[in-house]
Amino acid sequence: MITVKKVSSDNLLKKLSPDNIPKHVAVIMDGNGRWANARKFGKIRGHRAGMKSIKSLVKIASTINIQYLTLYAFSSENWSRPEKEINYLWKLLIEFLNKEVKDLIKNNVRIMTIGKQDKIPEAAKKRLYDAMLETKKCSGLVLNLALNYGARDEIADAFNKIIKNKTYLKHPIDTKMISNNLNTKGMPDPDLMIRTSGERRLSNFLLWQLSYAELYFTNVLWPDFTDADFLHAIIDYQNRNRRFGGR
Repeated sequence: MITVKKVSSDNLLKKLSPDNIPKHVAVIMDGNGRWANARKFGKIRGHRAGMKSIKSLVKIASTINIQYLTLYAFSSENWSRPEKEINYLWKLLIEFLNKEVKDLIKNNVRIMTIGKQDKIPEAAKKRLYDAMLETKKCSGLVLNLALNYGARDEIADAFNKIIKNKTYLKHPIDTKMISNNLNTKGMPDPDLMIRTSGERRLSNFLLWQLSYAELYFTNVLWPDFTDADFLHAIIDYQNRNRRFGGR
């Protein structure tokens, strides 16, 4: 578990190696509820506070030239939460896109999404698709939102696509074929996965893609996660020796 001493983000930026920036960072944004409970707020206020952390993270990730940032925004298991909370989360997505798309375009950030789209409320789905179209020509950071996403479903769907298209009749099923039928087709696998709030599990997030990722767990609750916390994670990543099974 990582607990770090607070240092200014400017000082941490100077410590980064520009030649070893992860191409793809995945984040499990955990702790909104605990942040709210600790302050005797409702969970909804915790989610709103967490939205500010997303805005800050996108900016710093773009600044240090990360190519892909995948955020676990709504899991397939989140439907078990209270209806009021679920409805608010989708409204918050619409609000975030309404407020931030212009700045995202200004900063050359493209929005993409993974996950099953069928259950997403129509208003949220339409705003998401519109945002994807509006940012389609952006060539900088890809902000990839995992919405109604579950890795086990994704892998099962990949095999169903292979069977439906009879791809296996032409070539034996291999890892490349499976990867090409996942939601993340065309994206590099994450180099680094960050999870906030002290939990140390993957929670059905990118199980296939995270096979060789470096994992970084921090006690910081998501609404308190700052640029400096993110840079600490990147520096920790840069200090690791990635051997991919070799010596």
